[in-house]
Amino acid sequence: MSAWKHVFTVAAFSAATVAASNMPANLPVITLPDIVQTTSYDVNTECTYYTLPGLTITPTEWPTIWATATTNGMNTSAEFTALYNSINWANAPNISVRTEVNGALSFTGYDASTDPDCWWSSSTCTTPKLAGVNADIFQCNEPETWGLTYDDGPNCSHNAFYDFLQQQSLTASMFYIGSNVLDWPAGAMRGLRDGHHISAHTWSHQLMTTLTNQEVLAELYYTQKALKTVIGVTPKYWRPPFGDIDDRVRWIATQLNLTAIIWNLDTNDWAAGDGETVAQVQAAYQDFITMGTNGTFATSGNIVLTHEINNTTMSFALEYIPQIKQAYKNVLDIATCANLSQPYSDSNITYLAFGASNTTASASASAGASGMSTVSGGSVAVSTAGAAVASGSSNVIQNAAAMFEPKTALMTAVALMVIGLFSQ
Repeated sequence: MSAWKHVFTVAAFSAATVAASNMPANLPVITLPDIVQTTSYDVNTECTYYTLPGLTITPTEWPTIWATATTNGMNTSAEFTALYNSINWANAPNISVRTEVNGALSFTGYDASTDPDCWWSSSTCTTPKLAGVNADIFQCNEPETWGLTYDDGPNCSHNAFYDFLQQQSLTASMFYIGSNVLDWPAGAMRGLRDGHHISAHTWSHQLMTTLTNQEVLAELYYTQKALKTVIGVTPKYWRPPFGDIDDRVRWIATQLNLTAIIWNLDTNDWAAGDGETVAQVQAAYQDFITMGTNGTFATSGNIVLTHEINNTTMSFALEYIPQIKQAYKNVLDIATCANLSQPYSDSNITYLAFGASNTTASASASAGASGMSTVSGGSVAVSTAGAAVASGSSNVIQNAAAMFEPKTALMTAVALMVIGLFSQ
């Protein structure tokens, strides 16, 4: 998309990242690899496969990219078998695997009025009917708050989009697909480096209630493993593709210490130009922006479903985030708005309580911004066929905090160019 390249090349702010006011504490320094894919705004260049120092590929330890996570022998591997056998499946709910008809969920025979399985796709139920199962998070509890979330990353062409979020001093909850993390590891590194709240979005983006217990477990586990391998953290939060979750899927996720984050507003941005017109998506954005000033969220906030799936969906962010910030008192990632202070099970990265300001971390980060660490270790090779795999412990992260002071004039100039571009 030429607009991206034009706006951000003219701005030329590659060395001037902006610290979000709610930047988490104890955020490690991640130095992005010195390759053109991490700095370019040309989609073809960004999406050229690359090799990375710091990761090692062992193809036999991973599912096939973009296939159900039990593929490539994962369902019989010693690693997965040990995990599966560690779970007391006698306690699993007796809920049937759902079926599809012509690619869509079948609701035939399911009583939506009683909704015995808290099946979100049928009823938007978020409070489990089953004891001992983690309930879904579906809104920011704080009033006049926009919960900023983006699904389906890391997208190989997201450099300009992430730079824009930095300029706007925003962090979002990023729901990363395991296959994408291994295909585009530098993109996942960028997400954590910028202070975004990283969460899981399964290995291959399927309707989770249509998968067997073994397949659900594998989809979640190998996504957690991919994130741990590439960025060194294991998320405690995830989002089911299409919101398709019931108490069986929740129960399995709970065994991995995972809680689902759903949404209460859906832009349908992913369908723009394919099922929905751009005008329809723009109208949805405008409706949701209006809700920030008409009292709809006077007593609680929202969580909005948006995507970094392509340049169209990311362009909506450039167009509407300035308006969203004007309409809502707070625009926050879910870790912050829901007070999920430590959203990773194996890290002391701490997200601020709602309303807090991490001035100490910001000051120390600014002082140390010039002392960035370097990536070291093995290498990760990503094939031209798209089957990237990685394993082992990543050593690309070293503890410290790093942010840069904003360059106000540059930020203002870019904002004006962006707004002008999309008002044409």
